[in-house]
Amino acid sequence: MANIKSQKKRNRQNEKRRVKNSQVKSSIRTINKSVLKTITAKEEKNVEKAQELLQKFIKNIDTAAGKGIIHKKKAARKKSRLTKQVNSFAK
Repeated sequence: MANIKSQKKRNRQNEKRRVKNSQVKSSIRTINKSVLKTITAKEEKNVEKAQELLQKFIKNIDTAAGKGIIHKKKAARKKSRLTKQVNSFAK
């Protein structure tokens, strides 16, 4: 454990950020899974729901990428792949 006051504060800040970042990453994975589950259900009503969830996913992942929680290119790759799947499902 650190003896220096500033290092103790830095440790507290790092822990808060670690918890927050893990929550954001978890929510991104959860929304991603819900979109994929909606796609695999193969119902006509689910097309709108899948597109709605996709928009929510894109908003969350863009926010995370903007804050540096995940890399911007990783966010772009995930958005592209999921959008491609939703669009093929909608056809």
